[in-house]
Amino acid sequence: MLISRGSHPSVFRLGRVSLDDLEAIAHRSVEARPTYDEVGATLTGKMPPSFRHDREVIELPARPDAFERGVDGLRCWAAHRGAGLRVGPDTSPVEGGTIAIAAPVGPVTAVAVCRVIAVVDEPNRYGFAYGTLPGHPERGEEAFVVERVDARTTFTITAFSRPAELLARLGGPMTRRIQRSTTRRYLDALAGFVASASTADS
Repeated sequence: MLISRGSHPSVFRLGRVSLDDLEAIAHRSVEARPTYDEVGATLTGKMPPSFRHDREVIELPARPDAFERGVDGLRCWAAHRGAGLRVGPDTSPVEGGTIAIAAPVGPVTAVAVCRVIAVVDEPNRYGFAYGTLPGHPERGEEAFVVERVDARTTFTITAFSRPAELLARLGGPMTRRIQRSTTRRYLDALAGFVASASTADS
């Protein structure tokens, strides 16, 4: 059973969370406002100084369609799914959409609710950013962007955050290790998605 705090879900649930449950959790938060003021800062580069900042970049596997495959991967949440997370609803990110993300943690599942605050869709740059809503263990925003420059395609994750929930604050260094590990898995998962595409998929 999901523990609730008022109309917002708390972070943890015993067992696994189905896609239907995630969609219902997201639906209950469609009217919620982000829990921070600096909406969009991960895409403007003007990161708020009162938060922790993170930025990781990798070059995606070299292939003629690397950018297109990276875009496809972001649209189908390949970075998240490959990192062991589940997103509901699992449709392509849409600006203004509300999503719930489930992360297995031993016998429980951590559920985080976010708002897609922007989608970038340009000829050589694609991505999206989402921000935290009430019930998320952190406050802040994270952006996932694939960019093509000449023959290189990169995948960049930019984030700012600070603890919102008591457990996240108490976690201290462990919480940070989990964040960094998850970011690494996002990067590796999208690179793997791009590398695994067959010629028939191109």
